[in-house]
Amino acid sequence: MIHGEVVKQERIKRGLSQEKLGEILGVTKVSVCGYETGARTPTLNTFIRLLDVLEITPDQLLGREVMAVAEEETAYEFPITGQERAMIQMARTNETFRLKMQKEFNKCQK
Repeated sequence: MIHGEVVKQERIKRGLSQEKLGEILGVTKVSVCGYETGARTPTLNTFIRLLDVLEITPDQLLGREVMAVAEEETAYEFPITGQERAMIQMARTNETFRLKMQKEFNKCQK
């Protein structure tokens, strides 16, 4: 199931009306409205066209959280789970937890 709010936000960000996006996708304005409200699910071909037109990843369109990681001037995006997100937040706010995680990480690197 696609995340309708993502479709709406990205469509608006690109200055597209529901009607114009529908024309580009080869569907009606009613279909686009349905995608945005969750009342309709696009076909696989339309899903792929949405990704291309809105310039987003499948994870973004499906409403999954995506974490961007910069490494030596190269950015990577990958989905993270709720548990991973909670661990990152804990590591940022709890010094004892962060030190234990760092110690375990160092063991794995050997």
